[in-house]
Amino acid sequence: MKTSDSRPSRLSLRCIAPALLACVIMVTTLCAFTEPAAADFRLCNNTSSRVGIALGYKDNEGWVTEGWWNVSSRGCETLLKGTLIARYYYIYAIDYDRGGEWSGQAFMCSRDKEFTIRGTDNCLARGFDRTGYFEVDTGEQRAWTVQLTETGEQTVPRTPGLPGMPNAPATPGQPPSVTLPVPGQAK
Repeated sequence: MKTSDSRPSRLSLRCIAPALLACVIMVTTLCAFTEPAAADFRLCNNTSSRVGIALGYKDNEGWVTEGWWNVSSRGCETLLKGTLIARYYYIYAIDYDRGGEWSGQAFMCSRDKEFTIRGTDNCLARGFDRTGYFEVDTGEQRAWTVQLTETGEQTVPRTPGLPGMPNAPATPGQPPSVTLPVPGQAK
Protein backbone atom coordinates (compact mmCIF):
# COMPACT_ATOMS: atom_id res chain seq x y z
CA MET A 1 0.00 0.00 0.00
CA LYS A 2 1.27 3.39 -0.99
CA THR A 3 0.93 6.40 1.38
CA SER A 4 0.42 9.86 -0.01
CA ASP A 5 3.16 12.41 0.33
CA SER A 6 2.02 15.58 2.20
CA ARG A 7 4.66 17.78 0.58
CA PRO A 8 3.50 20.24 -2.11
CA SER A 9 4.44 19.39 -5.63
CA ARG A 10 7.03 21.41 -7.53
CA LEU A 11 4.31 22.62 -9.88
CA SER A 12 2.23 24.18 -7.10
CA LEU A 13 5.29 25.93 -5.60
CA ARG A 14 6.14 27.40 -9.00
CA CYS A 15 2.62 28.87 -9.21
CA ILE A 16 2.42 30.16 -5.65
CA ALA A 17 5.92 31.66 -5.30
CA PRO A 18 5.43 34.55 -7.78
CA ALA A 19 2.05 35.42 -6.23
CA LEU A 20 3.53 35.45 -2.72
CA LEU A 21 6.46 37.57 -3.88
CA ALA A 22 4.07 40.07 -5.50
CA CYS A 23 2.03 40.29 -2.27
CA VAL A 24 5.15 40.89 -0.17
CA ILE A 25 6.33 43.64 -2.54
CA MET A 26 2.89 45.29 -2.54
CA VAL A 27 2.56 45.28 1.28
CA THR A 28 6.12 46.57 1.70
CA THR A 29 5.46 49.39 -0.78
CA LEU A 30 2.20 50.38 0.92
CA CYS A 31 3.88 50.44 4.34
CA ALA A 32 6.77 52.54 3.05
CA PHE A 33 4.51 55.25 1.60
CA THR A 34 1.77 55.29 4.24
CA GLU A 35 2.09 58.02 6.85
CA PRO A 36 -0.08 58.55 9.91
CA ALA A 37 -2.63 61.35 9.64
CA ALA A 38 -0.98 64.66 10.51
CA ALA A 39 -2.34 66.61 13.46
CA ASP A 40 -0.58 69.92 12.91
CA PHE A 41 -1.18 73.68 13.11
CA ARG A 42 -0.82 74.90 9.52
CA LEU A 43 -1.20 78.14 7.61
CA CYS A 44 -2.03 78.33 3.91
CA ASN A 45 -1.40 81.53 1.99
CA ASN A 46 -4.04 81.68 -0.73
CA THR A 47 -3.09 85.23 -1.74
CA SER A 48 -0.99 86.43 -4.65
CA SER A 49 1.61 87.84 -2.21
CA ARG A 50 4.41 86.39 -0.15
CA VAL A 51 3.68 86.64 3.58
CA GLY A 52 5.67 86.46 6.81
CA ILE A 53 4.11 84.68 9.78
CA ALA A 54 4.73 84.96 13.53
CA LEU A 55 2.98 82.59 15.94
CA GLY A 56 2.17 82.86 19.64
CA TYR A 57 0.95 80.03 21.86
CA LYS A 58 1.11 78.61 25.37
CA ASP A 59 3.08 75.39 25.83
CA ASN A 60 3.97 73.42 28.98
CA GLU A 61 6.55 76.06 29.97
CA GLY A 62 4.38 79.16 29.39
CA TRP A 63 3.86 81.68 26.58
CA VAL A 64 6.14 81.60 23.55
CA THR A 65 6.23 83.53 20.27
CA GLU A 66 8.10 82.38 17.19
CA GLY A 67 8.78 83.77 13.74
CA TRP A 68 9.32 84.09 10.87
CA TRP A 69 7.85 81.59 8.49
CA ASN A 70 8.01 82.92 4.93
CA VAL A 71 5.08 81.49 3.01
CA SER A 72 5.02 81.86 -0.76
CA SER A 73 1.93 82.80 -2.72
CA ARG A 74 -0.48 79.83 -2.85
CA GLY A 75 1.75 77.91 -0.43
CA CYS A 76 1.19 76.22 2.93
CA GLU A 77 3.47 75.84 5.91
CA THR A 78 3.28 73.67 9.02
CA LEU A 79 3.86 76.03 11.95
CA LEU A 80 3.62 73.39 14.70
CA LYS A 81 3.91 69.63 14.20
CA GLY A 82 1.82 67.15 16.15
CA THR A 83 -1.45 67.20 18.03
CA LEU A 84 -2.47 70.67 19.25
CA ILE A 85 -1.74 71.19 22.94
CA ALA A 86 -3.69 74.43 23.36
CA ARG A 87 -7.06 75.76 22.29
CA TYR A 88 -5.93 79.30 21.44
CA TYR A 89 -3.14 80.26 19.07
CA TYR A 90 -2.15 83.77 17.97
CA ILE A 91 -0.93 84.92 14.58
CA TYR A 92 0.64 88.06 13.20
CA ALA A 93 1.21 88.17 9.44
CA ILE A 94 2.85 90.67 7.09
CA ASP A 95 2.14 91.01 3.35
CA TYR A 96 5.64 91.39 1.90
CA ASP A 97 4.54 92.36 -1.61
CA ARG A 98 1.62 94.77 -1.16
CA GLY A 99 2.18 95.93 2.39
CA GLY A 100 -0.31 95.60 5.19
CA GLU A 101 -0.65 93.12 7.99
CA TRP A 102 -3.01 90.74 9.72
CA SER A 103 -2.98 91.75 13.39
CA GLY A 104 -5.14 91.91 16.49
CA GLN A 105 -5.34 93.04 20.09
CA ALA A 106 -3.49 90.16 21.77
CA PHE A 107 -0.13 91.82 22.40
CA MET A 108 2.96 89.63 22.42
CA CYS A 109 6.63 90.00 21.66
CA SER A 110 8.28 89.82 18.24
CA ARG A 111 11.29 91.16 16.38
CA ASP A 112 12.32 91.87 12.79
CA LYS A 113 14.59 88.85 12.40
CA GLU A 114 14.06 85.17 13.25
CA PHE A 115 13.01 84.71 16.88
CA THR A 116 11.78 82.45 19.65
CA ILE A 117 10.76 84.52 22.67
CA ARG A 118 9.57 83.18 26.03
CA GLY A 119 6.97 85.29 27.84
CA THR A 120 4.68 88.10 26.71
CA ASP A 121 5.45 90.73 29.36
CA ASN A 122 7.78 93.73 29.10
CA CYS A 123 8.55 93.19 25.42
CA LEU A 124 10.05 96.66 24.90
CA ALA A 125 12.13 96.54 28.09
CA ARG A 126 13.56 93.20 26.96
CA GLY A 127 14.55 94.63 23.56
CA PHE A 128 11.67 93.21 21.51
CA ASP A 129 8.76 94.75 19.64
CA ARG A 130 5.25 94.70 21.15
CA THR A 131 3.01 93.32 18.39
CA GLY A 132 -0.74 92.75 18.18
CA TYR A 133 -1.58 89.17 17.21
CA PHE A 134 -5.05 87.92 16.27
CA GLU A 135 -6.59 85.00 18.13
CA VAL A 136 -7.42 81.65 16.54
CA ASP A 137 -9.80 79.49 18.58
CA THR A 138 -9.25 75.87 17.56
CA GLY A 139 -11.97 74.53 19.86
CA GLU A 140 -11.20 70.94 20.75
CA GLN A 141 -9.69 70.08 17.35
CA ARG A 142 -6.48 68.03 17.14
CA ALA A 143 -5.34 69.84 13.96
CA TRP A 144 -6.06 73.27 12.45
CA THR A 145 -5.35 75.19 9.27
CA VAL A 146 -5.54 78.98 8.94
CA GLN A 147 -6.31 80.18 5.38
CA LEU A 148 -5.19 83.65 4.28
CA THR A 149 -7.28 84.55 1.22
CA GLU A 150 -8.00 87.39 -1.17
CA THR A 151 -11.76 87.08 -0.73
CA GLY A 152 -13.75 89.29 1.61
CA GLU A 153 -14.94 86.24 3.58
CA GLN A 154 -14.02 85.90 7.20
CA THR A 155 -15.10 82.61 8.74
CA VAL A 156 -14.56 83.62 12.37
CA PRO A 157 -15.43 87.33 12.84
CA ARG A 158 -14.37 87.78 16.48
CA THR A 159 -12.39 90.47 18.20
CA PRO A 160 -9.24 88.94 19.65
CA GLY A 161 -8.75 89.13 23.40
CA LEU A 162 -5.85 88.77 25.74
CA PRO A 163 -3.88 85.55 25.42
CA GLY A 164 -5.75 82.80 27.22
CA MET A 165 -8.75 85.03 27.88
CA PRO A 166 -11.27 84.37 25.09
CA ASN A 167 -14.04 86.89 24.44
CA ALA A 168 -16.59 84.31 23.33
CA PRO A 169 -17.03 80.55 23.46
CA ALA A 170 -16.26 78.42 20.42
CA THR A 171 -18.93 78.22 17.76
CA PRO A 172 -20.44 74.70 17.72
CA GLY A 173 -19.79 72.94 14.43
CA GLN A 174 -17.05 75.41 13.47
CA PRO A 175 -14.80 73.97 10.75
CA PRO A 176 -11.17 73.34 11.69
CA SER A 177 -9.85 76.40 9.85
CA VAL A 178 -10.28 80.14 9.72
CA THR A 179 -10.20 82.27 6.57
CA LEU A 180 -8.80 85.77 6.80
CA PRO A 181 -9.04 88.41 4.08
CA VAL A 182 -6.14 90.32 2.60
CA PRO A 183 -5.33 93.43 4.69
CA GLY A 184 -7.30 96.44 3.53
CA GLN A 185 -10.14 94.35 2.06
CA ALA A 186 -11.87 93.53 5.36
CA LYS A 187 -14.70 95.79 6.44
